[in-house]
Amino acid sequence: MRSSLYKHEAMASEGKTSQRQGWRDVLLWVLLALMLRWLVIEPRWIPSGSMLPTLELQDRILVEKIRPKLAHQRHQALSIGRVVVFAVPDPLIDAGYDPNSALIKRVVAGPGDQVEVRDGVLFRNGIGVHEAWLSEPIGYAMPAQTVPDGDLWVLGDNRNASLDSHLWGPLPQDRVIGTAVWRYWPLNRFGPIRFPPQAQAGPAPEAALGSVS
Repeated sequence: MRSSLYKHEAMASEGKTSQRQGWRDVLLWVLLALMLRWLVIEPRWIPSGSMLPTLELQDRILVEKIRPKLAHQRHQALSIGRVVVFAVPDPLIDAGYDPNSALIKRVVAGPGDQVEVRDGVLFRNGIGVHEAWLSEPIGYAMPAQTVPDGDLWVLGDNRNASLDSHLWGPLPQDRVIGTAVWRYWPLNRFGPIRFPPQAQAGPAPEAALGSVS
């Protein structure tokens, strides 16, 4: 009888220990997942059409956070062509935009670059850029201006319906949250978000050099 009681108490004690260990394992995995989301990668969804046709409404993407942090620490600019997610810049916050939201655009110029839009084309350092991701010519003009040190120039792929640098100016690189690297939903477009090289369209024609508006 006494032996049976001891055995029952031992089994109960082992059960409680096992249960505590199980909860510790769950908490460990939750903490690990939160650390990964905070430091390494996090899911995002696309709320607008400003990046069409590259990213469509309601697309689910993964945003990696290591590259921007390393670039900032090394005082290096993010690569031109990268699709970046960033905190809302001050000019939009001043205009009443939600400071807790984030935007997604493509880097088209880095520190020291001169950027301009005319005749439906983006010019970088005086040379027209062929952007394979655009579905139509740019419908506005943007005077030539130089990107300040530590800043980026970002534009949406849907240039004619995008709230981007051509309206509010350069983006401080320290506001970049991460770079979009993978689309995981919908499944028929599952895969990496690629960054095709931008072909230079050649120098601007002489007749067009003064056509800045």
